[in-house]
Amino acid sequence: MKPIKILKNRSDIGAGTRGSDMGIDAIEIAAINANNNYFTQFDFEDIETENQSIYNKTKNSFAKRIENIHSHCTRVSNAVCENVENNNFPLVLSGDHSSALGTISGIKKANPNKRLGVIWIDAHADLHSPYTSPSGNIHGMPLAAALSEDNMDCKINTVTSETEEHWIGMKNIGFSGAKVKPEDLIFFGVRDTEEPEDKQIEKLDIKNYKVSEVRYRTLTTCVNEAIEQLKDCDSIYVSFDVDSMDCDAISYGTGTPVPKGFDQYEVIQIINQFLETKKVVCLEFVEVNPLLDTKGNKMAETAFEVLDSVTNVLKESLR
Repeated sequence: MKPIKILKNRSDIGAGTRGSDMGIDAIEIAAINANNNYFTQFDFEDIETENQSIYNKTKNSFAKRIENIHSHCTRVSNAVCENVENNNFPLVLSGDHSSALGTISGIKKANPNKRLGVIWIDAHADLHSPYTSPSGNIHGMPLAAALSEDNMDCKINTVTSETEEHWIGMKNIGFSGAKVKPEDLIFFGVRDTEEPEDKQIEKLDIKNYKVSEVRYRTLTTCVNEAIEQLKDCDSIYVSFDVDSMDCDAISYGTGTPVPKGFDQYEVIQIINQFLETKKVVCLEFVEVNPLLDTKGNKMAETAFEVLDSVTNVLKESLR
């Protein structure tokens, strides 16, 4: 069986609120409190972060700390690439979602000639660029960089030359140019977007399985359609942002909570159905923020429930 390697990425500098760097430890605490030895089963490595950059003055409010996120995503890319090349399965536990660019870049760097599909389980589309972002938080930009899409038709910001240089660098981490085609990107649960993202989704014809559609048409039907859409992809990366879940039903323990999302059982079924294709080469969990949790450690406990529940199917898929 291909070994699972846990990559612990405690970076949170791409978010607007601090605390997601503590999410990994919160998930581990959830496992310990459940008397579950999950985190003793697998080898792991810690990826060096640049969280100290939070104290630096922001040079460009349209892409906050982009120089640090650029270098950090490069480290994530290298770590993921090395593990894929060493025949490990990278199970990435991250702070904020900006580092998903590094993960995608690392997969593509390891297999530059293979076509990659991306399943994005999230409340947000993360399709902004520094030219369109209303917040400047780079956890809302990883897919724009992975697609190499600036969306200049919706430009509202004028960025500095330094920011532009780092943004170009981010789009070329690990592999020059786009890492994924728009038709090979599929959203599940995206429901909180801004107009520039809506226009990109329409322009690029990105499929979004909203929660209401999944429940009306059945989850199995929707995931099977997505699998069929990605049939020409050699591999699949699944990214699970915990804000894809219903904050009212689960917890507000994430940086950008959004109501009317999935429950944990739906997320488990979505991930497992993709794992059963045996095409998934990397799985990532992001955005648990225990500092924002009003129910103790509920979000981390739920994230661990998902993680633990999908691991048996993951192990089977790696045989």
